[in-house]
Amino acid sequence: MIINRTSIDDVLLIENPHFDDNRGYFSEVFRHNELEDFLNRKINFVQINESFSYKNVLRGLHFQEPNPQAKLIKIVSGEVFDVAVDLRPNSKTYLQYVGVTLSAQKNEMLFIPEGFAHGFFVTGDHARCIYFCNNYYSRNDAKTINYKDTRLNIKWPFNGNTPILSTADENAMFVDSL
Repeated sequence: MIINRTSIDDVLLIENPHFDDNRGYFSEVFRHNELEDFLNRKINFVQINESFSYKNVLRGLHFQEPNPQAKLIKIVSGEVFDVAVDLRPNSKTYLQYVGVTLSAQKNEMLFIPEGFAHGFFVTGDHARCIYFCNNYYSRNDAKTINYKDTRLNIKWPFNGNTPILSTADENAMFVDSL
């Protein structure tokens, strides 16, 4: 497991090298102690979520307040453009985002700490995503920021395609409403 900082120090891109042989490959996906040592804090994942989405689906930008979640994102099949937006008001990177392409083929994960909104756009034919959360989902705390919010200025790789959204994501609030 190789842990790299992104343009926002607290968002981490984790590489998982795999070892090929005539049977296929083996990959050690996650070592809890290595992430905790790197973060210099305890983190306990208590919930695992899975989503399957078709090409051009956009999910997010989701977050929880006042009971935030840290997330560890892994693409099991397909490819997405994954986004983490810093919503921590006292952060030097407030309202900045990290956007990375994650795919099963690249075998990387994205760690997103508490205080961030998360979303992704499916750039491949489909995407099956598993994400580990350090806090339970709470419907009462769930919030969504509109992916079109100009204050965030996210460069989504739509390439002329129209994103497919849930009603909730389509009607999401803008940052000024936080």
